[in-house]
Amino acid sequence: MKATGQHKGHRSRDRHDGPGRRPAILVVGVGNVLLRDEGVGLHVLAELARHYRFGPDTELLDGGTSGIELLRHVTGRELCLFIDAMQSGAPPGTVTVFRDQQVGARLSSRISPHQLGLSDLLAAALLTGETPKRVVLVGIEPAVLDPGVDLSPPVARAVPEAMRRVIAELAAHGAQARPRTEPLTGGPRFFWRNEREPQEHTTVQATG
Repeated sequence: MKATGQHKGHRSRDRHDGPGRRPAILVVGVGNVLLRDEGVGLHVLAELARHYRFGPDTELLDGGTSGIELLRHVTGRELCLFIDAMQSGAPPGTVTVFRDQQVGARLSSRISPHQLGLSDLLAAALLTGETPKRVVLVGIEPAVLDPGVDLSPPVARAVPEAMRRVIAELAAHGAQARPRTEPLTGGPRFFWRNEREPQEHTTVQATG
């Protein structure tokens, strides 16, 4: 069954396709890009792909508004890192990192249906006995959740900080993220942006 994300992703033709052991680390951007700041996780994921090269141990996944549909993607990983809008009462644009048990606690204060899906996702992974060894959530405090595709100014300014937090978490787990000399261009477009999506990274649409 196809995931109910609000946009179409694609699978890059790179070293992760085909048979073999899948990467131990999964970075998942989630959110609804049609509700402005609720889609910040997808914006951060796109910028990471444009500005960094990742090693063979790391996979990037465009999760859209999927929840339980992501189960087959997250089970058995060493680390699953989610990027999402997350209300905590902090000023808009505040970036906070939650780890392991903290993630479930934060999802209890969800702001959208897909976060209920993420909570169910982690519970289902626990039942299968294939829970990721580590779970990290990089949350960005939203300011505006109205219909629209542009981030609010404080949240847009927070994207570089969210990227730095993701890179730091990956480095703490021994994953490589090398800055590109120039941002990638070319490839299919993210429909909510003017820039083109890079072709070299592994970004796939979540499918059940």
